[in-house]
Amino acid sequence: MFENMLDSYAHYNNLRNMNTYFKVLFSILTMIMSLISTSPVVPSIIAVFMSALILLKAKTPWRFYLKFLLIPFSFALLTFIFMAIFFGVGAHVLELGIFNLAVTQDGFNLGLLVFARIMGGFTCLAFLALTTPMNELFKTLEIVKMPKIILELAMLMYRYIFVFLDEAINMYHAQETRLGYSSLKKSLNSLGMLASNLFIKTWLKGEQAYMAMESRCYDGSIKTMKKTESIKDIGARNLALLVLFEVFLVSVVYFTANFRVF
Repeated sequence: MFENMLDSYAHYNNLRNMNTYFKVLFSILTMIMSLISTSPVVPSIIAVFMSALILLKAKTPWRFYLKFLLIPFSFALLTFIFMAIFFGVGAHVLELGIFNLAVTQDGFNLGLLVFARIMGGFTCLAFLALTTPMNELFKTLEIVKMPKIILELAMLMYRYIFVFLDEAINMYHAQETRLGYSSLKKSLNSLGMLASNLFIKTWLKGEQAYMAMESRCYDGSIKTMKKTESIKDIGARNLALLVLFEVFLVSVVYFTANFRVF
């Protein structure tokens, strides 16, 4: 399943042994640069650079990476379309000819900025997820004093997202083999049954997981693995490269602050 593939790529990639603190610091700082930019140039540079690291340096298969980007890309594209049409003022760039709708200059620029920020930020997260095992990432966040309750909720959410997906896929395939989607009426009925039963199935899975944790001496606190590396292991060379890259992004943010397509 997707979880196994994601964990497999996170454990077995060419950037697997890079210092976790460095990857977290690099991703967070770069994401901040994407968010503070007032033009789509810097987020676009970040999205391309992070994708190049994931594909060319970490050697993540491009087919899997494209599937991984599909949902955020679709969301960002829809956001861009709606903002270009329904937000902003100014001269019309494109007349749609339907209900007097048109793409305005301000709406287009704003939509493009949001689209670029979404993709820039998500590729930073993708870099972390595809090069760093989640157990190491959670341990790093614990060491840097992330609140315990937030960390444990994040661990449980990460686990149960895939439990939810596994149950949904298994139920869908079971319905499909029984011709549950052979017509529109049957499809609607099958989707309704899937939605109603999915909550119950995932609830039972959660109860089973809780009983398994209790049988292993669960005391209300989820333990994380022991960290063998430290922030001192980042190295002067990596820190210098990080500073140079972030300074480059800051300079581009400054010089492209007023950049607009229209």
